[in-house]
Amino acid sequence: MKIELVCDHICELGEGPVWDARGNKICWVDIVNGEIHEYDVNHRKLKTIPVHQMIGAMALKRNGNYVAALQHGFAFINRQTGEIKMIGDPEAHLSNNRFNDGKCDPAGRFWAGTMPFSEDSPAGSVYCLETDLSIEKKIGGVTVSNGMAWSHDHRTLYYIDSPSFEVVGYSYDVTTGDISGKRLIIAVSKEDGSPDGMTIDNEGMLWVAHWGGWKLTRWNPVTGKKLKEIALPVSQVTSCTFGGDHGEDLYITSAKIHLTAEQLEKQPLAGSLFVIRNCGFAGAACFEFAGA
Repeated sequence: MKIELVCDHICELGEGPVWDARGNKICWVDIVNGEIHEYDVNHRKLKTIPVHQMIGAMALKRNGNYVAALQHGFAFINRQTGEIKMIGDPEAHLSNNRFNDGKCDPAGRFWAGTMPFSEDSPAGSVYCLETDLSIEKKIGGVTVSNGMAWSHDHRTLYYIDSPSFEVVGYSYDVTTGDISGKRLIIAVSKEDGSPDGMTIDNEGMLWVAHWGGWKLTRWNPVTGKKLKEIALPVSQVTSCTFGGDHGEDLYITSAKIHLTAEQLEKQPLAGSLFVIRNCGFAGAACFEFAGA
């Protein structure tokens, strides 16, 4: 597989890639710099939207704008003007936490999890922003909330709390958004690096980015078996998603945060966005937020 640079921009902590099929754009965030990046693959042009606070994740709304999980809570972001409209902050009382990864579910709700800045205690949670803009806590006792994906039959939520080195599954009710019955899906070896962001392909297989592992992996969630590894030129691989005209281009984010000068010399592309075009697999479009 040929791994290419999408553009020459380098993020401190690149995360959460989302494919915008309307505009043929790959969109992703730089968490610590508080930026959303949009790269127009047709015109090869990069646009940056500053949000002036840390941003854990964003997703597309059905009207084409963004819903996001920011340092100070859930918000809507206008892609044209950059205007930010705050919705609510379920952790206004927890100043040592921040939002991290998040995604929309099949019914158009937006899920996002939090984590302590220290990354050393289960002080985070996963919240769901309902389409009526109410906020509900779904999972507690989280240390570094990360990857999410939903099975194609809409009956399972797959989820990663990175320090657990596990992908777990919850029974998921698409009508209510309720989850139950947590169970182990994949046990990740510590030698692979900790599991981070995640996506699912059209065959129902999970793709997991490995922080500290220099790789992306593909897994069968039924058997828990690793099916494929893709080596990358950076150690801190953060997330991935499918995009392109037929969903066959695999986009991969990375980070350079915490790397020493010596490490950066060995991996000068750390923090870059990569793509594997016509990767041999395909994924469906990301779910979009169905609220106002």
